[in-house]
Amino acid sequence: MKKITVVGAGFVGATTVQRIAEKELGDVVMTDIIEGMPQGKALDMMQSAPIEGFNVEVLGTNDYKDIEGSDVVVITAGIARKPGMTREDLIKINSKIVGDVCENIKKYAPESIVIVVTNPLDIMTYIAMKKTGFHPSRVIGMSGLLDSARFATFVAMELGCSPKDVDAMVLGGHGDTMVPLPRHTTVSGVPITELMDEETIDKLVERTVNGGAEIVELLKTGSAFYAPSAAITAMVESIVRDQHRILPAAVYLHGQYGYDGIYLGVPVKLGQQGVEAILELDLTESEQAMLDKSAEAVKIGISTLDI
Repeated sequence: MKKITVVGAGFVGATTVQRIAEKELGDVVMTDIIEGMPQGKALDMMQSAPIEGFNVEVLGTNDYKDIEGSDVVVITAGIARKPGMTREDLIKINSKIVGDVCENIKKYAPESIVIVVTNPLDIMTYIAMKKTGFHPSRVIGMSGLLDSARFATFVAMELGCSPKDVDAMVLGGHGDTMVPLPRHTTVSGVPITELMDEETIDKLVERTVNGGAEIVELLKTGSAFYAPSAAITAMVESIVRDQHRILPAAVYLHGQYGYDGIYLGVPVKLGQQGVEAILELDLTESEQAMLDKSAEAVKIGISTLDI
């Protein structure tokens, strides 16, 4: 039985634990600094097992020793950006949180594959790679799959078709410089550029870029967690079941797409070793220019780090 740890028992973390348990991907440890919260949520989930019919253990804890021997560790811990807080403020606070988490991962789960969810995602994933000292293929950021799912959802809503038939592709950093690719977004193999006009596509792209902000605005207090947890779980499943799925994720680039030494969202093959391959798409000049802008934003963020 595989062992999967989720650090952070908030909405994203707890929903991820629930999905992983219900899919029986492995025994799950949910850890958080708040005493009682991971224990209570874990007990509640275990009591759903006879009804949902899953047979794995869910352990809630405040002790990092319990993550020992984990095959995969998901980091959702961190704070959300609050009104009046600059991006630099967020980087400073969350880099400390992620750094502390990674020290414990290095100590107790040195063979694990790490999936980072904490924002600003590409920068936090870079920190996780540096702080753990793990090979970059074992430290991955969850972003592209979520952004692609949002794009696919909006395409399906526009066309009135099943979201199951839509395959979307979004590259770049996780934020307002992300790069949705209409040419590589298809409905049953047909590019959406053949199914809708440019103006409609532009509207869907804009909505995708602002997908997270739209939900925050509606919720008033909080941010998305159902779609993020689904994206995390798909990545975990591809790793622990060695599925070799091709998914967009934030990975460390060493020459691909013309970049070196940064994390950026690109299509990758995920298996039990982590990132098994990075796929390079043939981009148009305008697509490459948008990706360059996205990469530059990540570089600027990394340059502010003290690691």
